[in-house]
Amino acid sequence: MDIALLEDRQLVELHQERFNNQFNVGDIFLGRIRKVMPGLNAAFVDVGHEKDAFLHYTDLSPDIRSLQKYTAQAIAGSITPEQMLIGFELQPQIVKTGNVREVLQARQNILVQVLKEPISTKGPRLTCEISLAGRYLVLTPFNNIVGVSKKIDSAEERKRLKSLIENLKPQNFGVIVRTVAAGKGTAELHEDLRMLQEKWKQLTRNLRNATPVLKVLSEIDKTQSILRDLLTPDFSKIVTDDVTVAQDLEQYLARIAPDKKNIVQIYKGRNPLFDQYGITRQIKALFGKTVNLESGSYLIFEKTEALHVIDVNSGHRISSDGTQEENALKVNLEAAQEIARQLRLRDLGGIIVVDFIDMKNPQHKAMVYQKMKEAMANDRATHTILPLSKFNLMQITRERVRPEVNISTTESCPSCGGTGQISASILLIEEIEEELKHLLHTHSRLKLYCHPIVAAYLKKGFPSLRTRWIFRYKKWISIHPNEDFGITDYKFFDDQDEEIVTA
Repeated sequence: MDIALLEDRQLVELHQERFNNQFNVGDIFLGRIRKVMPGLNAAFVDVGHEKDAFLHYTDLSPDIRSLQKYTAQAIAGSITPEQMLIGFELQPQIVKTGNVREVLQARQNILVQVLKEPISTKGPRLTCEISLAGRYLVLTPFNNIVGVSKKIDSAEERKRLKSLIENLKPQNFGVIVRTVAAGKGTAELHEDLRMLQEKWKQLTRNLRNATPVLKVLSEIDKTQSILRDLLTPDFSKIVTDDVTVAQDLEQYLARIAPDKKNIVQIYKGRNPLFDQYGITRQIKALFGKTVNLESGSYLIFEKTEALHVIDVNSGHRISSDGTQEENALKVNLEAAQEIARQLRLRDLGGIIVVDFIDMKNPQHKAMVYQKMKEAMANDRATHTILPLSKFNLMQITRERVRPEVNISTTESCPSCGGTGQISASILLIEEIEEELKHLLHTHSRLKLYCHPIVAAYLKKGFPSLRTRWIFRYKKWISIHPNEDFGITDYKFFDDQDEEIVTA
């Protein structure tokens, strides 16, 4: 299933949900330690992937000993889901500068959460800092800390939320208050917290008598996770062509945002959904090696083993007014906006180097740097942007937790299938008429779909070939151009819009 996020009709994110993906970010597994590597200060864990997952000491969580104790008790059944962590005796925390051998050993069972999905030849990256994310809150076990998002500007609102959650949260659990919780009342936050507590209880139930390897708790599907993280009052419409997905979304919205339940729409048009909203065209235009900008400038994307490189080119952009420096600034500002969009769209991660057009004015460099920061403000991935260097290079690091979106924008020739040869086009019209004549014995009306050039040829002149066929066979024939067809491709449909398949 493909999920497209549009802002002002522009494609900004594209997610491809694969139902056979067993290692989504947020999934919780009961794994078994394969090897402890003191040299790396890490362990390799079997979670069912063909490559062992990687668990570094810094991802163990200070409360790893409490997690190990709880896991063992839950497996043995000596702790019940309803108990939560009430009366649970927390264990001493580990030190940040310790060694993995002091905490873990081979063949040990361990509860882990997927931090990064498998990428290329690497297995998943794991963490033992278990967290359960809701719409407004994030529940973290084995601590009593209440944190409030720093993106909530009002100090008074942060104080209100912290006080409210401290009175609601269960014993031995910490809570992080998300940005979208600003302005929310006790009832909404309490309901979100209750749902997270139910998740923890389900995790405990699933651990009873469990043996590795086992997925203990699944993250919600990608569609719902996007809504959970992105849904704002500005969200105006959700369109799907799948009735089941629509029902699931309505039920999910009824829980997290009842006032938004009616924004889900089922698309019933004849054209594919992505074609109808211009998404297919944007995908083809935006995922190639070269991306054109409105001004005539363009970007070139190159990928190496270690990093991504983006080159900004002015192309044929010619401005009669302004100096070369001013023109370079205009191109670079436009490029910065598009690059921020491309990073989200392609979900590029790691080190990204952007080669902007040369500018000498330090103020102009600062303007491009500021523009990039503003353009990436809505990017949910953790990122760092450095100012332009003396060589007009900008370095960006962006968190990568799943494989990048990589779509081929080239297509095999629909006529020859990549062989380089097609049947003689001079015989095409004769072939269409022969099939037409055969089908009109059993159909009173026919629709012919073909390449626009063929459609234009059949309808040109007076009388056109189509008109002659109508008079000759005394049956109605309509012709419809289709840009997706190859020059020699055509199909017949009946008056019920059902394709007529011939031997």
